Amino acid sequence: MQEKQDKSREGAIAALRKALKEAQAVVIGAGAGLSISAGFSMSGPRFYEHFQDFADVYGFQDMYSGGFYPFETLEEYWAYWSRYIELNRYSPARYLVYERLLELVQGKDYFVITTNVDHQFQRAGFDHHRLFYMQGDYGLWQCSVPCHQKTYDNEAIVHEMVRSQTNLRILSRLIPRCPRCGKPMSMNLRIDATFVEDPGWHAAARRYGDFLRRHAHKKTLFLELGVGLNTPGIIKYPFWRTAYQWPDTTYACINLYEACAPKEIEAKSICIHEDIGRVLKGL
Repeated sequence: MQEKQDKSREGAIAALRKALKEAQAVVIGAGAGLSISAGFSMSGPRFYEHFQDFADVYGFQDMYSGGFYPFETLEEYWAYWSRYIELNRYSPARYLVYERLLELVQGKDYFVITTNVDHQFQRAGFDHHRLFYMQGDYGLWQCSVPCHQKTYDNEAIVHEMVRSQTNLRILSRLIPRCPRCGKPMSMNLRIDATFVEDPGWHAAARRYGDFLRRHAHKKTLFLELGVGLNTPGIIKYPFWRTAYQWPDTTYACINLYEACAPKEIEAKSICIHEDIGRVLKGL
């Protein structure tokens, strides 16, 4: 059985290698599984290494849960979030997964749409004009109301928050407030209807739409990496639909747990149940 699975995996990787070589365009759809493969685990040893003190006091057991914890004060809230942002936005990845992906599409006409908000594509050297961060960016803040549609870089103040926090709190003077209305700032993450789609977001959305229109009749590979079923309407379902509608496409999915395709596009699909980094290295 194991030998059969290994041969099946090798065949799928060979098919993907061929599809990459022949593709005139590559559309990459990236979810959380890609960053996890690069070392950005939100739970387990990595969580306790950096957030054991928060776990002891507040009881949550992973970084994702901590992001939704109802902290009583903004000093506590930003103590947690500043440490979270510094670790997951401004620290390098443990493994060179994004860099290997860039090597594979270097010289290709490619575009990336991602629900990841950790900026790892740009850190790895991807052209930022070929990226659409659909769900926001850990590196940006916005007015929590919001009173206006603008975002603000947070790197300098985040580092200061982390360096100066004590007793799981930041200094009150560091609490970020909207420069227009004075209300507290919030993360630029799509968690509710207050999410700010700033001019940069809309420009990226237009570039992505234009890219798809230009390549509708070309040999295109839709490469889905680590996309789960939390928000399938952003990447997974549109990839399935477009692969079905366009005549000369291949749909490829690499996912450790959820690699599948509907029967309507089964003949033009490559599904690999494997760690993304391991597959990219094999390619």
